[in-house]
Amino acid sequence: MALGAAATPAAFAASADAFPSRPIKFVVPFGPGSGTDTSARYFGKKLSELTGHPVVVENKAGGNGFIAVQQVLNAPADGYTVFVGSNSTLAVNAALFKVLPYDPLVDFAPLSMMMRSPAMLVVPGNAPYKSLTEFIANAKSHPGKVNFGAGSAGYQLMGELFNDVAKVQTVHVPFKGASEAITSVASGVVDYAFAEVTAVQELVKGKRLKVLGVASNQRVAASPNVPTMAEAGLPGLEVYTWVGAMVSAKTPAAETAKLASLLTQIANLPETKAFYERLGATAMTGGPEEMRKFQANEVQLWKRIARQAKVELQ
Repeated sequence: MALGAAATPAAFAASADAFPSRPIKFVVPFGPGSGTDTSARYFGKKLSELTGHPVVVENKAGGNGFIAVQQVLNAPADGYTVFVGSNSTLAVNAALFKVLPYDPLVDFAPLSMMMRSPAMLVVPGNAPYKSLTEFIANAKSHPGKVNFGAGSAGYQLMGELFNDVAKVQTVHVPFKGASEAITSVASGVVDYAFAEVTAVQELVKGKRLKVLGVASNQRVAASPNVPTMAEAGLPGLEVYTWVGAMVSAKTPAAETAKLASLLTQIANLPETKAFYERLGATAMTGGPEEMRKFQANEVQLWKRIARQAKVELQ
């Protein structure tokens, strides 16, 4: 789907041979409607407005993100194919696979952070817990009996991080996707899950889900009555889903720098901040250096948690 074909090219695109001089493709490793897809479409529209060229968002879901990754890495490294990835593909996979068919820190060159969204701990709407403290107390008194649903590697490790910080032993139950895991919590198939703010709002309003805490350093505007984990009695637990843009590391430096400049410019727009706030998320404004440091720290964190939890590598 082409986004925002432009009427007026930006000044830097005025010459016929300036980069970019033709449509750019954003490859997303998840289906339409995901937080990653939403970010790709928003940034794609803004990039089209800046450059005067269409941006095409292509969803390549499945295979733990490998399908989308390989499409980007196998494409010409000319700056016209951008990978819009998440914490799962750009950090967590490095902690969960014995042999990963790509190295997120070597094969990609970072361009810009886009957004982050704190995870919420949700339980069934009819669960007896009135607080996170009560939930943790129940888990401690029933080790190995409480389970959590996870629709991706990222959410699986969030659950393991919760086990580590809360000093409990809960059991991972895999699902095909985040929406399936959340629905399974709402129906009582599993005891809890971590989920994006935007993914649970309607189920919370319908009282099918109850939120016990948000894993952020501050409350979120979309759910102002939900306490942070620290406020709920569990300091030290902050976890986020996040989205960022990258290109193949083989892309020439000039094209990489131009794309990074354009996307960082979009990330810093006041309207970008407002866009994400409406979704219960936060715009992230780091350029390539900040993104690489952030990504490397995430890889290190999730590798540590996977080792501590003795997660069987895939």
